Amino acid sequence: MSFASLVEWAMPHLIIAPILLPMATAALMLLLGDTRRPLKAVVNVLSCVLGVAMAIGLVFWVQHTSGVQAVGVYLPANWPVPYGIVLVADRLSAMMVLLTSVLGLAAVLYASARWHKAGVHFHPLFQLQLMGLYGAFLTADLFNLFVFFEIMLTASYGLLLHGSGWARVRSGLHYIAMNLMASSMFLIGVAMLYGVTGTLNMADMAIMVPAIPEDDRGLLHAGAAILAVAFLVKAAAWPLNFWLPSAYSAAAAPVSALFAILTKLGVYAILRVWTLLFPQDAGVSALFGGPVLVGLGLVTLAFGALGIIATQHLGRMAAFCAILSSGTLLAGLGFGQPAVTGGALYYTLGSTLAISAFFLLVELVDRTREVEEKPLYISEIEPDDAFAFPVDLVPTRDVNLDDDEQALIGRAIPAAMAFLGLAFIVCALTIAGLPPMAGFVGKVVMLSALLNPAGFGEDAGVSGAAWLLLGLLLVGGLLTIIAMSRAGVRYFWATFDRPLPRLRIIETLPIGALLLLVGVLVWQADAVLRYVNATARGLHDPKEYIGSVLSAKPLPSPTATGEGGLRR
Repeated sequence: MSFASLVEWAMPHLIIAPILLPMATAALMLLLGDTRRPLKAVVNVLSCVLGVAMAIGLVFWVQHTSGVQAVGVYLPANWPVPYGIVLVADRLSAMMVLLTSVLGLAAVLYASARWHKAGVHFHPLFQLQLMGLYGAFLTADLFNLFVFFEIMLTASYGLLLHGSGWARVRSGLHYIAMNLMASSMFLIGVAMLYGVTGTLNMADMAIMVPAIPEDDRGLLHAGAAILAVAFLVKAAAWPLNFWLPSAYSAAAAPVSALFAILTKLGVYAILRVWTLLFPQDAGVSALFGGPVLVGLGLVTLAFGALGIIATQHLGRMAAFCAILSSGTLLAGLGFGQPAVTGGALYYTLGSTLAISAFFLLVELVDRTREVEEKPLYISEIEPDDAFAFPVDLVPTRDVNLDDDEQALIGRAIPAAMAFLGLAFIVCALTIAGLPPMAGFVGKVVMLSALLNPAGFGEDAGVSGAAWLLLGLLLVGGLLTIIAMSRAGVRYFWATFDRPLPRLRIIETLPIGALLLLVGVLVWQADAVLRYVNATARGLHDPKEYIGSVLSAKPLPSPTATGEGGLRR
């Protein structure tokens, strides 16, 4: 059986499988107890590998299916829309599920080296985190979006505190307080939208919005704005992102690597709800809040760039890189142009992979500074001498020296430092958006669509916000590469007489795989851009999504059709 036929056979149950798999895995690992951690690590890794395979199947299905059937709809309770729970797999949700599964596999591989032993229940919490993320990307109604948000957040509270320590406790309290506030705003916004539209299904709500009376339109906009605040907290938009640098830098390395997708979840939720409720043909509510998204994105981008250049702590630098990426996405998506959205989605893939790899890399780089060698002085060799000079000022006996009196032996760059240095360079180039990395391609696509909306050589007006975005992207990239270069000099170039870090293959493999995927994005840029551009067109013209969801019918009962089952 070919892969294509296997995927066709598994649909539509493949839509709910990414949710059921981590839920069942978490339950199994709770039954195993806390004494079988090696076995739980193996089960966790195997579950994540299977999750990646399922996500690839979803992407393959939506990519190779045209027409209305490209949107897969699953009714778990077999209730009609809009009364029952609905799961939907389209190009955007399938892409985000695949990105999440890749980050989850990389993080759990890295954690299996040593971090999974730093506290109890790491593996069940990790799987519940994946379950919440998958469900949030696949759900089609606001209430279940809230449910999966809470599952994801509850697991993230435990993962953030994994490994103990005062820094994690302090930042965890801020993280919990902000997310509890965001959850309250989420419920208030959902209640207001339900009161105006009478439904929680997003596709059904999109049908109701154009028919809302003018007297109730202000309440609709207020509910959407309150709901957006909850999403903006998770998207780390300024000024609601003060909690992120401390939380992400204090968390364990594999946890921070998985958290790199959380800000993208907030952006995803904004994009999904905004394009469904306020498309360009929504009348007076068309693109409601778009200028606000652009403004918040620009300010967030500037804040992230300033944070990167202002800190010398690699963990906080990686956290500010996540803020920079989130601001770039919000600003690009706020213009409401499919071509710009396509470039932003491509940028999402490259930046998220690079930031996740950067979080894993930070701990390995910090190992080079954890143990300082005790300096040797002449006084240690000759105790009676009152003057002590560094021993490297005295020529070493029986060693061949060059003209600068440096030993000729041992000049080769150690493999560990070579790997760390090359990985750091790839992360820096991708996050800063320099060629030829994926960050550069995404930014070029976005700016080309903004500055040449009618095509190259055509005279068309360009908004001031587009020019401001261009300036901030250039300045942000410059500040990022300056900060990264400064950190590179500090950690790699100017490191003398420091012990080499001990790296395990299972720790370096996830980083190498993530950065290899960044290279694949550049190598297959044409194919990936076709996918994300088709995704963007479907988002800004959601008729196919709405029609697929509303036309989904429950399966008839076996007793009603006479095909098997017990009759009453």
